[in-house]
Amino acid sequence: MTLTGELRVLVVVPAFNEAESLGSVVSRIREIGFQVVVVDDGSEDQTSDVARAAGARVLTLPINLGVGGALQCGFRYAIENGYQVVVQCDADGQHSPDHISSLVQALTESGASLVIGSRFRSLDNKLMPSAVRRIPMRLMAAIASRATGTTITDATSGFRAIRRPLLDEFAEHFPVHYLGDTFEALCSAGKAGYEVVEIGVPMAERQHGKSSATSARAVGLIAKSILSTLLGFQAHVPPRQHS
Repeated sequence: MTLTGELRVLVVVPAFNEAESLGSVVSRIREIGFQVVVVDDGSEDQTSDVARAAGARVLTLPINLGVGGALQCGFRYAIENGYQVVVQCDADGQHSPDHISSLVQALTESGASLVIGSRFRSLDNKLMPSAVRRIPMRLMAAIASRATGTTITDATSGFRAIRRPLLDEFAEHFPVHYLGDTFEALCSAGKAGYEVVEIGVPMAERQHGKSSATSARAVGLIAKSILSTLLGFQAHVPPRQHS
C-alpha cells in the first residue's frame, strides 16, 4: 500500500487486450513505488498473465464491460482495501507513469477531490486529437468548465487522480458508456460540488494496436454524450456533504 504524505494511493489500470504494452506500464508504476491493480476487462489475449508477471494485482472480468465498468470495479476494490486515492492510468502507454506523482501532489496541495491531467497544458505533449475531434472536444471542455467552476481544457482525459469521498460516490454511481468515465463523470462531480483541478501532463501515442473507436464513430458518440449531459441525463453524483 503506497503512502504519499497521509494518503494511501492505488493506481488502477483498466485493460482490454493490452498484453503487448501492459507489462512495461505496470513495471514502471511499480518501479516508482506505487501499488497497481489491473482490471482485465474480458481480454482474449494474455493481459492477465502479463500483468501478474509485472507485479500487479489482477481483477478479471468475465465479459467486456468497457472502461467505465472496469474502472468502477477498481474503485470498489480500492475502497474495500483501505485506499484513499485512486489514480487512473491507461494500459496502452499513452499515460506516462512518471507523472502519477504530479497528479497526487496536485491533489494533496490543492485539497481538491479530482485532478485531471491535461495534454493541452503541457509543452511536452505528443498526443493531439485529429481535426475532426478537436471542435467537439473544445465544446466538451467549455461544458465541463461551467460544471466545475474552473477552466478545463481536456475534459476527455482519462489520466486523473480521485480521492474519497468522491471515490466512494464513483464506486456506486459511475457512467460506464463511452466518455461516461471521463467527460460525464467530470461534469457530475463538478455539479455535485466537488473541487476539480487541472494540471499539464504530456501524453504519447499508444505503444501497440489501435483504438476501437474510429473517428466517425467517436464523433457520433461524442455528440451523444454532449447531448446527454446538456439534458441532464448523465449518471448522478449526490451533492457533496460538507462537514
